[in-house]
Parts: sequence; structure tokens; C-alpha cells
Amino acid sequence: MPEPHIMAAIVWALVLGGAGGALTTISPWYRNLKKPKWQPPDWLFGPAWTVILGLAAWAAILAWEGASAPHEHGWVIGLYGANFILHFLWSPLFFMFKRPDWALIESGFLWISVLALCVGVLPLSPLASVLLVPYLLWVSFATFLNLAIVKLNRPFGLPTSPSL
Repeated sequence: MPEPHIMAAIVWALVLGGAGGALTTISPWYRNLKKPKWQPPDWLFGPAWTVILGLAAWAAILAWEGASAPHEHGWVIGLYGANFILHFLWSPLFFMFKRPDWALIESGFLWISVLALCVGVLPLSPLASVLLVPYLLWVSFATFLNLAIVKLNRPFGLPTSPSL
């Protein structure tokens, strides 16, 4: 049986990947959104997130093992916990609530959480920090994609017919 920190990292990645997939509904609403020509094909997002979250889980294991004091373990848990929440929120905002504008705001906080992971684990494990760079790059790209979708389709959340 793997050690608890290894299991926790694996569960973190599997839950985020699974939830992201389950909450991403390619519905007629999504298909009808105007998207930039440079958007990757929909099928690419699943494999990309699988690799990125796998690398992030590996980084968590390395950071945990590089921590030598209880407060450093708490730091790793706090960084990954905050990132978990922010990562989890994006798909429901975009796909369930159909609010790319809210998801865009949230993606800024997600980006900050990934940057905090990169910087926060650096003293514990330089390799862990490097393994998180693809996550930061992908969230940066996804944020620009989200911004382009908002610009091409706004406004969101307005009533479709005037109410009397």
C-alpha cells in the first residue's frame, strides 16, 4: 500500500480530473458559442489535463517528501487545497451556470493558485516547481481562450426577453 501522501496526491489528481470531465458538458449551448480559430479541438483537453494533473500530483509527492517540518507539510496541504477548490470551480461556472464571464474571473484566481504552487514548493523541491510549469502554462492559455470566448459572445446573464 502506498504511503498516505502518495495516495492523497493520486486522489487529488483523480478527483480533479474526474470532476472536470464530469462537469464539462459539450451541450448545444457550448457548441453554439463563437470560439477563436486557435482553440484546440475538444478531444485534446482531456489528455492535456490528465498529463498536467499527473505532473502536479508528482510535484505534490516531491514537495511533501522535501518538507522537513510540520509547518512545511501544512504549507503543501494549504497550497494544494486552495488550488483544488479553485480548479474545481471553473467547470461548473463555465458549463453548468453558462457563465464564461464568471469563469474568466475565477481563472485569474486559479492562475494565482498555480503560481503560488510553483513558488511555494520551490524551496522544498526545485523539481516539483518545474513539474508545475506545464500547469501554469496551460491555465495561462486556458485563461486567454476563456477571455476570447467572453469577448466573442458577451454579454452573458442578461434576460433574453424584457420582463414587464
